[in-house]
Amino acid sequence: MGRRRSALGVRLDSLAKWMLRFRIVSVPARIIANSSYAWSFVSRTDRIRANRLGSRLKEGGLPQHVSIIMDGNRRFAWNSQLDRNIGHNQGKEKLKEVMNWILDLEIPYFTVYALSTENINERSEEELEALYDLYVSGLTEISEDPKIHSRRVKVQAVGRLEMLPDRVRESIRIAEDATSEYSDFLFTVCLAYGGREEIVDAVREVAAAHAEGEISLESIDTGQISSRLYTSNLPDPDLVIRTSGEERISNFLLWQIAYSELHFTDVHWPSFTKSDLYEALESFQKRRRKYGK
Repeated sequence: MGRRRSALGVRLDSLAKWMLRFRIVSVPARIIANSSYAWSFVSRTDRIRANRLGSRLKEGGLPQHVSIIMDGNRRFAWNSQLDRNIGHNQGKEKLKEVMNWILDLEIPYFTVYALSTENINERSEEELEALYDLYVSGLTEISEDPKIHSRRVKVQAVGRLEMLPDRVRESIRIAEDATSEYSDFLFTVCLAYGGREEIVDAVREVAAAHAEGEISLESIDTGQISSRLYTSNLPDPDLVIRTSGEERISNFLLWQIAYSELHFTDVHWPSFTKSDLYEALESFQKRRRKYGK
């Protein structure tokens, strides 16, 4: 269904671009697009739709653990003719919004994919330094956010954190220490993270335990691996959302998402709306009802 919708969307985009070649269409379209009244109408309509969706969602079963692959900051910036660092900053601000929506829905576990091990190896030093500065400011804001404390949100970062600069690791420590006593919600940010690397690290710990005689060969099972993952204190995700149109997992929580529902959307992460989140949750509920889960 998702692919059919995506293909239909591509065809509609192509038709729209063709029609916009003609002045009889392009001139009114430009006037409407630049009209504050039009944008007010669209915004109001989207809020009404989101409120209605939200009411329906709360009547059904919500997932306990939502994970998001936050993709599309750079493409958002390119499409808007902005500097890519502005795109990353918009992505940081969007995460704060989505966090509030998740808390309002009382979904207890929320995990995001912020930086992969591949990103560290492939992106320029200039872009990485700008990202590291954003992580520092974002983690600082989280540790000082009154809503984080009033809702008792525990914050943690997971991954090969030793790959990160000292200033980022210090910001992680401060955010984790400031929320260490909380247990109502758990927000996990994956930094310097790779699913394959996580499994390798867990297997190494199992191998070391076996070599020390702590566990027998026969006792090594999925539980032994799961208990040594970075996310061992988390339930497996019920729903994984990826933005920006890519329909792949990109080395995210490979062990944990064996039975997760996957939802892909064409929207770039900075443009992700409450309606987009609600649509993903509604899709999750429909699938669960269909298969009797």
